Amino acid sequence: MTKSIYISDDLAAIRSQTREYVEKEIVPRAAAWETGGVPREVLDDMAKLGFFGLRVPEEHGGIGLGALASVVFAEELGRSTFGGFSITVLVHTDLAMPYLTNFGSEEQKARWLPGMVTGEVLTAIAVTEPDAGSDVAAMRTTAQREGDGFVMNGTKMFITNGGIADLVFVAARTDPVAKGSRGISIFAVEKDTRGFKASRALEKMGWHSSDTAELVFEDVWVPESNLVGEENRGFYYIMTNFQNERLAIMGQGLGESQRALELTIDHVKHRSAFGSPLWDKQAIRHRVALRQVEIDAGRELTYHAAWLIDQGEDATRLVSEVKAYVGEMVNRVLYDCVQFHGGMGFIAETAVERLYRDVRIASIGGGATEVMLDEIAKRL
Repeated sequence: MTKSIYISDDLAAIRSQTREYVEKEIVPRAAAWETGGVPREVLDDMAKLGFFGLRVPEEHGGIGLGALASVVFAEELGRSTFGGFSITVLVHTDLAMPYLTNFGSEEQKARWLPGMVTGEVLTAIAVTEPDAGSDVAAMRTTAQREGDGFVMNGTKMFITNGGIADLVFVAARTDPVAKGSRGISIFAVEKDTRGFKASRALEKMGWHSSDTAELVFEDVWVPESNLVGEENRGFYYIMTNFQNERLAIMGQGLGESQRALELTIDHVKHRSAFGSPLWDKQAIRHRVALRQVEIDAGRELTYHAAWLIDQGEDATRLVSEVKAYVGEMVNRVLYDCVQFHGGMGFIAETAVERLYRDVRIASIGGGATEVMLDEIAKRL
């Protein structure tokens, strides 16, 4: 990879440290996690090394970096080739924690952030419902005022870390009369709260080492002190954090696609057919080269969007372009990687076969490609 103008010495150090950790501590062990999930001690170890504090302000025990740090970190996690491991970490660091760091009160930050940085408090974000995925405003989970708190009822679906999180940031409708996007709030719900449960673990095509659950809330009482930010401002918070979420997930996809292409190049240079290595076939060389062009283009687009956010700019259109382009691109890359591995690409538990399944979610989760294209079109 050529050096990018967006990568400072600090970000280069994060890349180097994350890559070394992934290669030494994750890759040799992660196959066992595909059936049982990422062990908590692994997450605790990553926290002790400072990986969970990249985006947390220094006064709360973090490093206080920006969106570019998230992309670089996610990219290196993606190179592990175990998407379930990568997303387990990123949901905590980049999908859930920012709700507290960006919108929480000082009391809430003092209560929970130190534990999030040290790994004692693992987090999840619960927005999606059976009938409300990308259409956030259509959610039906409610939180009605009662005394000095709220009573929550509803169901959340496809929640990564939902069954293992200690604290879940839950989006719920607090104003049943207001227009869909104007009556939603965010609450921090602790795992042992009465009436709150992970009703079932969900089996998935990919991301086998990540926990994905359906969450049920039955008359769950949440104190007002657990309301994150202002009441009825939750839709704004979700839309704001979507920008960071999409960049992090696409950062993971960049790392996955780059590593898959590297494995494929190595394979076709050593696998002979009709008397010579597959690499000697122009059709294969050219398609591999084209996929590298697309990865490089996606990386620069992603870095630029993250850089704009770090400059305080509104990058909504560009982030939507990142999500649409990279989400589709990683699927094209993995299609070719499996194709060029031939029969080995179809064998379960090989890296490219696993990645092929894992990256399919890239064009769906965090905002489907079709939704992203509509967001772009609105801004043209």
